[in-house]
Amino acid sequence: MERSPEGFEEFVVGATPRLLRMAFLLTRDAGHAEDLLQTALAKAWRAWGRVDGDPEPYVRRIIVTSRATWWRRRWRGEEPTGDLPERPGQSPQDVVDEREWLWQALGRLPRRQRTVLVLRFYEDLTEAQVAGLLGCAVGTVKSQASKALAKLRIDETITFEGVRR
Repeated sequence: MERSPEGFEEFVVGATPRLLRMAFLLTRDAGHAEDLLQTALAKAWRAWGRVDGDPEPYVRRIIVTSRATWWRRRWRGEEPTGDLPERPGQSPQDVVDEREWLWQALGRLPRRQRTVLVLRFYEDLTEAQVAGLLGCAVGTVKSQASKALAKLRIDETITFEGVRR
């Protein structure tokens, strides 16, 4: 086989199934086997002009030594356990669902009440800041917020625990 880039391509095409099978048997994981073979072929490419005779035994040796190196380097600091140390959070879909029903509930409020709630609780503004933005008295902001929260409390589609009824 000639020692040219075309010869390397020929070798890779012909030997990959056999080399991949060997890498899989060493790693027992398809993804790791592919990574191992890719690493070995990259190393073989660098030495391609110096390889004498059949290159397959040379690449097999690279696979074996690379695998041994990976095994020695692998960190074994984690121990599997049946007890999870932390509780899982909400799934992303639950968060989206929660936002959706909340936005729908806010959408059913009158415009001024919705504006007061968004400014007070989403934008975290004080009652005085909301009053200044809306050009009204602080007492108006308080009463609009109170009425809006009362309407949300009696809304049949939501609860304040975030669960639909």
